[in-house]
Amino acid sequence: MTKMVAETMTPAPMTMFLSALALGIWPLILLTLFAAAADVLSGVVGTGSSLLLLPPLVWLYGPRVAVPIMGIAAVIGNVGRVIVWWRRIAWRPVVAYAVPGVPAAALGAHTLLSIPPTVVDGALAVFFLAMIALRRSAAVKRWRFRTWHMAVAGAVVGFLTGMVLSTGPLSVPIFTAYGLSGGAFLGTEAASSLLLYGGKLATFGASGALDGSTILRGLAIGAALMFGSIAARRIVERIGTQTYDVLIDLVLASGAATMVVTIIR
Repeated sequence: MTKMVAETMTPAPMTMFLSALALGIWPLILLTLFAAAADVLSGVVGTGSSLLLLPPLVWLYGPRVAVPIMGIAAVIGNVGRVIVWWRRIAWRPVVAYAVPGVPAAALGAHTLLSIPPTVVDGALAVFFLAMIALRRSAAVKRWRFRTWHMAVAGAVVGFLTGMVLSTGPLSVPIFTAYGLSGGAFLGTEAASSLLLYGGKLATFGASGALDGSTILRGLAIGAALMFGSIAARRIVERIGTQTYDVLIDLVLASGAATMVVTIIR
């Protein structure tokens, strides 16, 4: 009898470990830690966390599940940035960007559930690489967006945001062309993205794409992203313009690589 009890109790820790692994707890813990580190970079340049998290998310859960998870996480992460930079947010471009962008994001999310977004991912990869060269050109440095430009950009980026895992690098040249930088850029871009992701998630919820496990994973990663945004504030206030530009170019390059990974996956 004692032997039977011992045999029953001995493998319990291993059984618990295997059960946790089967439920995806350990990968989620690692993803959460990685998300906190990724959002420090994202909190500095305004984007990048989604691109860095995309490969492991797609690898672990597949693109159909990874998109809603990242959508939930992005909402929470952007809430963190809005809180940190609240006083510097420029609300006029936020409204102009979000009014057409929210319904466009909902339409894009509905499209994602209907067709494979491989072609869009490929086009974005080319665009991100092209933006590195364009950002360094004298012509692009003279770009100046007005409020109506923001409305047009919001509609386009909103639709793409609904379809693909990340369009963060697209928003960087748009909001910088409006004349925003530093904390004003970070807060304004975050507030706009928050509204767009809200429209995206509403569509996923109505379509039944948000189950319990997806929501929990998104909340865990989002909490880590919020922490990264808060930790990044002091870095933003200390770095120079040249360093800031280099970091944005690195994020654009990462965006192109991420889209390629998505297509291959």
